[in-house]
Amino acid sequence: MLTAVDLFCGAGGLTEGLKQAGFTVLGAVESAPLASDAYKSNHPATLVLQRDIRRVSPVDLMDQVGLKRGELDLLAGCPPCQGFSTMRTHRRGTNVADPRNRLVAQFARFAEALYPRTLMMENVPALRDDRRFKLMLARLTALGYTLSEAVLDAADFGVPQRRRRLVVLGCRGAKVNFAQPSEVRQSVRDSLAALPPPASSEDPLHNHGERRSQEIQELIRAIPPDGGSHRALGPERQLACHGRTNGWFDVYGRMAWDDVAPTITSGCINPSKGRFLHPEQHRAISLREAALLQAFPPDYFFPLTGGKYRAADLIGNALPPRFVARHAEQLVSALGSA
Repeated sequence: MLTAVDLFCGAGGLTEGLKQAGFTVLGAVESAPLASDAYKSNHPATLVLQRDIRRVSPVDLMDQVGLKRGELDLLAGCPPCQGFSTMRTHRRGTNVADPRNRLVAQFARFAEALYPRTLMMENVPALRDDRRFKLMLARLTALGYTLSEAVLDAADFGVPQRRRRLVVLGCRGAKVNFAQPSEVRQSVRDSLAALPPPASSEDPLHNHGERRSQEIQELIRAIPPDGGSHRALGPERQLACHGRTNGWFDVYGRMAWDDVAPTITSGCINPSKGRFLHPEQHRAISLREAALLQAFPPDYFFPLTGGKYRAADLIGNALPPRFVARHAEQLVSALGSA
């Protein structure tokens, strides 16, 4: 049995990918109650510590999951990345003074205490130039890990969306290469075409509905299908907000059936946040469709107890399991040859 621990586990996208690659995730840490509830519902066999990771003792965690230092096969995690978001770093440069940015040091703290055989960390590309990330790499290198780092697009690894991620793989004393890109990309059609219209579905993540003003409903109906944009409607049909986009031209745009989707964000069910309109139906994509474009299994559970926009946060902030699995398989191979 290959064992793993998932730090900053969120709703469980990283854990789902690790399980698909053959790992048994023994423990996880997550401070947000709604994300923790989602995680526990999908991964009931994993011990979840719902608390601030800065107040979690790695030694206590090892004791609770029955491991000693050096026995864990994989330590994985994705520290909260909002402080390193593209918008924030574009506005304020690198080394943004967001308190969440300091959490990357917690990954190194757990690695020093658990001393796992391999490491995996994922985050947004902007983290790569931050001094705290470089300090973390130095601490891991001092432990004896050989590290590989790269910014990769999830669309190249079987995920039907463009999503650039910084990936770090580490192994004690050996280099681990990243997975090879897939020969064929998965499209929006591959993921969504078989779904019934929301009104015909009994899945609450698909039939949650939406409320739009008459003006917005008419605008959506007028946007050309299969990749169409509000810009195709001419200047007289633009909303006032379209003139204030400052380069964000994909708002109120439709996805294209035979292309990958844009990056699924926490605004994924709001067409004013990006190209999140269904390719042909006159609506934004549903929560279930967003989860499928994130490469979650079709029955993966996201709670609606906090409302649909809180569920969208969980989905948009998650790691695509298929992307995780492809690179975790490289770690499985490294562990098998060690």
